[in-house]
Amino acid sequence: MASILSLLSVLFAIKLCSGEWCYQSQFSCQDTCKGPSDWKQYFPNCGGERQSPINIVTSKVKHDSKLTSFIFEGHENIFNMSVENHGQSAHFTLPQSVRLRGGGLSGIYKAIQFHLHWGEDDGQGSEHSVDGERYPMELHIVHIKEKYDNLKEALNDSTGVAALAFFFEVSSEQNKKLDRVIEALGKVRHKGNSSEIEDFRLTDIVPQADKLSYYRYSGSLTTPGCDQAVVWTVFQKALPISKTQLTSVYKQLLFATEKPMTGIFRPVQNLNGRVVYTSVPSHSLCVLPNLITLFLCLFCVFGQQRCFH
Repeated sequence: MASILSLLSVLFAIKLCSGEWCYQSQFSCQDTCKGPSDWKQYFPNCGGERQSPINIVTSKVKHDSKLTSFIFEGHENIFNMSVENHGQSAHFTLPQSVRLRGGGLSGIYKAIQFHLHWGEDDGQGSEHSVDGERYPMELHIVHIKEKYDNLKEALNDSTGVAALAFFFEVSSEQNKKLDRVIEALGKVRHKGNSSEIEDFRLTDIVPQADKLSYYRYSGSLTTPGCDQAVVWTVFQKALPISKTQLTSVYKQLLFATEKPMTGIFRPVQNLNGRVVYTSVPSHSLCVLPNLITLFLCLFCVFGQQRCFH
């Protein structure tokens, strides 16, 4: 009997440490997986000082002149792309010919995949937030330094990964360029399902971002093991998606437990003294307030002149 209990204890310990993490939306009486609040107990990096996502407070960001325009390579190239349901999200595999440089990065990075984060029933679903506001969906395009063969190698470098984040906001018109991505999600409903999109190019879903303004900070993966090796770029301009399209996204996929895959985002993490930088010069941020101040001053001056006359 004692040997059986001992064996059960070992099996329980193996199960506990097997990496069965989940999002808060998955947690239930039947599925007591490790939600975001418990990640740091089982994945030490998740309790680190440079965790992602974060809330970006625009009044506290600092301009960095090194944050120049990006140079994208391969974004207009046509390729076939696979998509697979990994149980907590769906990953779209990108060819290494899609590359990224400039933008204050230390070298050239090659793309490996992109994925989406969303909420539930038109609710907030982005991982990052801006001044406390969260968007319904967020796109992450993940790159690694070109000298590394895979993500595992890149995670050993504090700047080994470069992630681009794009917000989506609800639009009155349908974003037809997203339809193929949404349709592909419907073909990988269950964990382990995979499919392929033919003749795809990245510019089908993201704009020419080389001229877009962005925020920059040092952070981590937003899923366990939360490795602190990510240079984050969060673009300020949100992309459009219709309410109908959002509803389709919410209803497409299932978690490994067959529960609807919704609420797949990590809560924002503490900055812990980190500085968030912006590519926008500070004088650009103040143009509108300065103009308003100028008009008010002129109004007061002319008003006083009229009083004296």
